[in-house]
This record gives sequence, structure tokens and C-alpha cells, in this order.
Amino acid sequence: MSTPASPAKRVNLRTPDVMAAVQAQVESHYRSEVVEKLRATGGTLTCDGLTVRLAKQFGFCYGVERAIDLAYAAAKVFTDRRLFILGEIIHNPEVNEQIAALGIRNLIPPHQQAEVEDLTAEDVVIVPAFGTDVKTLGRIKELGCQVVDTTCGDVMSVWKRVRQNASDDVTSIIHGKATHEETKATASRAVVAGKGHYLIVLTLADTDYVCAFIRREGDKAAFLERFRGAYSEGFDPTLHLRRVGVANQTTMMRGETEEVQRRIEAAIKDRDGAEKARESFRFFDTICGATQERQDALRDMLAAPMDLLIVVGGYNSSNTAHLAEMGEAKLPTYFIRNATRLESRARVTHFDQHAKREVTTEGWLPDRPLTVGITAGASCPNNLIEETILRLYELHGVGAERLRGA
Repeated sequence: MSTPASPAKRVNLRTPDVMAAVQAQVESHYRSEVVEKLRATGGTLTCDGLTVRLAKQFGFCYGVERAIDLAYAAAKVFTDRRLFILGEIIHNPEVNEQIAALGIRNLIPPHQQAEVEDLTAEDVVIVPAFGTDVKTLGRIKELGCQVVDTTCGDVMSVWKRVRQNASDDVTSIIHGKATHEETKATASRAVVAGKGHYLIVLTLADTDYVCAFIRREGDKAAFLERFRGAYSEGFDPTLHLRRVGVANQTTMMRGETEEVQRRIEAAIKDRDGAEKARESFRFFDTICGATQERQDALRDMLAAPMDLLIVVGGYNSSNTAHLAEMGEAKLPTYFIRNATRLESRARVTHFDQHAKREVTTEGWLPDRPLTVGITAGASCPNNLIEETILRLYELHGVGAERLRGA
């Protein structure tokens, strides 16, 4: 067995000169004067019968900005070393293309360009905003790599909770997507030093299935088959649902996570009684603040009359997908990756979350006075929002220069 490399020396990437250079580069890639002016003047623009309303909260959050800044800083500081990243920095394809253009190679499928075992102590590895699992991070540190950790603070708050659950022999029921990077990273921290268990639920139907088992148990084999790939090694529902704590992927819908919590708590009370349930159930509010702000802002905007809604962002972005879900419940909603999907007044290509693929819709933009709402998830840069606004007005016959003047 090889001897573990010495830990890499800590390097401060946030020096004034580095961050000044980073800021200039980031702004050149993602800043939007149109969006900034629109936001400063109340978020509404009307020109030639087309009104665009921008949600009060949208786009990059602090955690995303920090992750991008650190990745750009790493590229400026470690100019003589190989740079790698554990997957996507955030869930936005345009941003990830910019990261790749900095010479940062991906270590995680599906865009994998190298293997973890190919790393050496001279290499730099960036941990994305979602974090990474304990095993992968441990191996990278064992190899002596320089680690640039951009994990969001809200995500680390969830990790703290599930680690505490594990220490107390409490199973963490995680509301999230089992395949999502953040949820996988959280699940790895729900089993510390071989202690602790987790179960991942995505839907309220999943939750109800768990609740039914909590109340009266049932077919263990059927339970394990239903949740295959979404529980810890050695998980036994007859043993490990006795004491549970609800956690979540930070970008889920608050109302849905709260409903998951409420239903599981009710099942525990039905089984154990209200008094004992205080020892058998725990819950902490760990929804990302930025995610909630964007959902609240969209909810406020949807209260006013609009003809349609455009949601801009990466199709694998959980928080963006939830915004699209909110819109779909109220009015025609088009979830687009960028402005190129607004092909013409007659045709738009957008993501269908039910079919899990892009689809086309004809006749989506009526030829009459319209009010269109626009929002974007926490991983969408302002320049993509600007391009969407400009394209929307272009389809309406209003050129970019005239719009900028307006």
C-alpha cells in the first residue's frame, strides 16, 4: 500500500489582486447592463405592446457566485499546475463551458475527462457548490491534492444535521433526488464511521409508502425494492425507521419538504404516541434561503395577470425546475436553456419535465399585446436573462438598440 501524501499547504485565493482580476473576468462573462437597469427601475419594461416583468429575485445566488469566483481564482493562481473539478461547478451548461475553457478538466461522468486515480499531489481539485461524497474527498486528500472547496454553506448545514443524526442512531430521511450530486454528498455524511443510516424520498407518494410502513410495517422485500439505490448499506426498514430525522436537498420546494416532514411526524405519532414521538422524530429547516427567495418572488409575480412565463436555466437544475413547476400550475410556461430556444413567434423549444426532454410548441407567442414574466434559477447568469429579453423583443419587432434606449 502506498504511503499517503502530505496534506497540501493551504493557499489563500482571495487576495485583493486576484479577486480584482477575477471580478473583471466574471463580469465580462456574465454581467448584463439590461438586467441591472431593468431591476433598478422596478423590473417591468413595456415597449410596442409587449410588457416584460422580471421577478424580484432571480439568477445567481451568493453560493453560486462564490463557487464561480473560487474556480476562476484557482485558474489564475495555479497557472503551473493541472486543474480538475468534481463534476459541474453548478447546473448551468453555459457556465460549465466557461469553466472548461479555463482549462479545468472534469473528473466525474458524464463529461469525465480524467480519473481520480490519475491525480497526483501536484494537482488542484475543485469541489463544486453541491459538495462531494466523503469517500471521493477522502481519496483526493489522501493523494495530497490541493483542494479548492466551493461547497455552499447551506449544504454544509444539512451535513451537520445528518452527521448528528448518525451519532445519535437516528436514521436520516432525506427529501431529494437520489441521483443529485448534493443528495449523494449528504447521504455519505449520514453514515459516519460505519454508524448511521439514510433513506431518500422524492415524492409524496414515496413518503406515504414510508408512512404506511412506519404505522404497521409490511413487506420488507417490497420496500427495499421500491427504494433500491436510495438507502444506506444494511438499511432495514423494520429496524431503522424506529427513530428518524427529516433532512432535505436544499433546492427542494419548501412546502413539499414541510409536507414530507408533517406526514412522517404524523406516522411516528400514530405508532408511538405524541409523547414518545418527541424522542423518535426530529426535523430541521434546511431549505436554501436563495431558493426560497426565488420561489417567493415568482409566487408574488404569478399573483398578477400575465399571458405566459419564461423560466431560464439548466435543465438539470433542481431549483430552476421547481420554478417551472410553479409556473405550469398557473399559466403557459416555457422552461428554456437559453435564448436560442426562442426560435420564432411560431415556434419555441423548451424542456418538458414530465417527458424529461426538449419538446417544441407551435404558436406560443400570440400576435397581440402581451405581458410576459421572466425568472431564472440560482444557477443562471444575468447575461442569459438579457439575451432572452432581447430575443423576446426581437421576435416582437423591437431591435436591441431601441430596447436599450427604452
